[in-house]
Parts: sequence; C-alpha cells; structure tokens
Amino acid sequence: MTGTRTPPHGRVAVVGLGLIGGSLARLLAARGADVVATDASPSARAAARRAGLAVTDDVAGCVDAADLVVLAVPLRAMTTVAEHVAAHAPATATVTDVGSVKSPVRAAVAAAGLAARYVGAHPMAGTEHSGFDASDVALLDGVVWAVTVDDAVAVDPDRVATVLAWVTGVCAGRAVVLTDDVHDEAAALVSHVPHVVATQLLNAVAGAPVGPVARLLAAGSFRDGTRVALTDPARTEAMVTENAAWVAPALRKVVRDLELVVHRLESNASVHDFFHAADDLRVERRAAAGSPAPAPGPSETLARGAGWPALLVERCTGGAVVTGLDGRAIHLTPSP
Repeated sequence: MTGTRTPPHGRVAVVGLGLIGGSLARLLAARGADVVATDASPSARAAARRAGLAVTDDVAGCVDAADLVVLAVPLRAMTTVAEHVAAHAPATATVTDVGSVKSPVRAAVAAAGLAARYVGAHPMAGTEHSGFDASDVALLDGVVWAVTVDDAVAVDPDRVATVLAWVTGVCAGRAVVLTDDVHDEAAALVSHVPHVVATQLLNAVAGAPVGPVARLLAAGSFRDGTRVALTDPARTEAMVTENAAWVAPALRKVVRDLELVVHRLESNASVHDFFHAADDLRVERRAAAGSPAPAPGPSETLARGAGWPALLVERCTGGAVVTGLDGRAIHLTPSP
C-alpha cells in the first residue's frame, strides 16, 4: 500500500460490501481507522467478518455512532438505505458515497432529508469483478477521487472539508472537486461509454458467423478492448442507464464518427484524420504508461475563506488537484 497515513478521528460507517465498499473497508481497517461495515447479504457480512472487519447485521447498528457514513450500495437500494441512515445516524454525521453517477444519488439522499449533510465522492478505480470476495485492500489506495457538490443547494464547507481530509488523509488519495453534472459528463466519456463500446465488441464476436474461429484467434487487442465487458452486465446496464442523460449524447458522437469512417472506407477515401485526431492524448497516455509514479508537482495553497468550495470547483474543473488539507489551508497541484 502507498505509505501509511494517520487515521482520522471518528468512526467511518461503510454501508455496502461489494467490490468498492469492501475494498474501502479493508483499506480503512488496514490504516487503523475506526471503521464498521454492513451489507444486506448475510454471505457478504460473513466474508467480511472472516477478513477481520467489524460488521453489524443492519444499517442502524452500522451508522448509529458514525462521524462519516459511506454509501456503497447499488442505486436501486439507495433511497431505502438513505432513509435508514437519516433515521439512525447522528445529525453531525457527514454522508458520502462511492457511486459512479452522482446526480441520482443526490436525489435519493435529498428525498431522505440528507441533502445538507451529503458530499458526493467517486474513487476512480475498479475491476471487472464484483462482490466482497473480489475486494482488495490495495484497490483504492492512493487513487484519484472525484468529490462533488451541487450548485442548487447550500454547500456546507465543513462537510466538504471532512470528505477532502478523509480522501487525502487515510485513503492517501488525491481529489478533484466538481459539480455533479461535470462529474457525470466526464464519467460518461472515460467510464460509461467505454463499457458500452466494449460490450458491443463482445456482442459482435458472439453473434458473428465466424465467431468460433474469431475466438480462437483473439489475442491482446480483443482482450484489452473487451476487459470491462466481463463486468456483471446487470451492473453495467444500471450504471449506463443511471447516467443516460450524458451517455446518450456521447454515444451519438461515437456513432457519428464511426459512420463517417464506414462511409470513407466504402468510398476509398482517407481515414487519416480519424486515426490521428487524438495524437496529443496518445503521446500523453503512452508517456504515463511507461513512467513510474509521478513525483508531486508544484503546489499552491488555497485558504479556506468565504466561498472556498466554489473557488475549488473552479480550480479543479480547470485541472487542479487537491493533495491535502492542513488546518485552514487546502493544498493543490495546479493545472498544467
């Protein structure tokens, strides 16, 4: 794991012990944090207990003494779980989550009366596997998190600071503070649309007349292009439909671009522009893939004065990253 970080004071309650919730609970426990978890599945709870985690049998027992509540359940269960949290967590507890779509989660927690206590979060990590048995203490260690706020409600700066301190502290991560909409649009581009495209690649081979031969010939390009399509398809379907407002227009652009390639191939026209449109990004990605973990870049300090969350959203939307909190100061790596 990335270094060791001093655990924060206060109890963290993790509600949901799937891949992400389970990995988070393992990481917090390994770092010495006071963490308690629960899950609707008795088998998941039993597996977590065998792994040495403190586990309760219900949400009420999990959150009743929490300082921070992390919702790590599917969206279909979010409304019910949020209602339990509202009924049993202390009024002082901050509520966050780990979901890949933010706007529907905010709607669910708002319906439960938790809007003023909620700060969204999304760790940018995962695998094609699911369930507690797939969780890993290293999965969320040191990763980038999106931390989200909503322009439409009053933001509690202290609760934003609580989540940022937790992400950059015990989780050893970095944070990008965004509005829900900016997060959901960006997540559509770098996560949800790739899941759809990977699924279509898998579908194309599964339904092709030469599919059996193609499977025999499949090597690295097919493996890498379809890895995320091996995710539980119900989970992928839910993720994509929950973010339909941003996934649909992004997919329309993909379709338009591919239709143009088809037209040019059929008319023997040049497809050079298509294959070179992202050359700058390609160079950047190759350099990142071949380099060791980057050294900390130049830093700057943002004072936690009046309106600092809005200023932080502006800075992070432009490419800055939060690396830590120190008293009333927030440390940033500025945008390139």
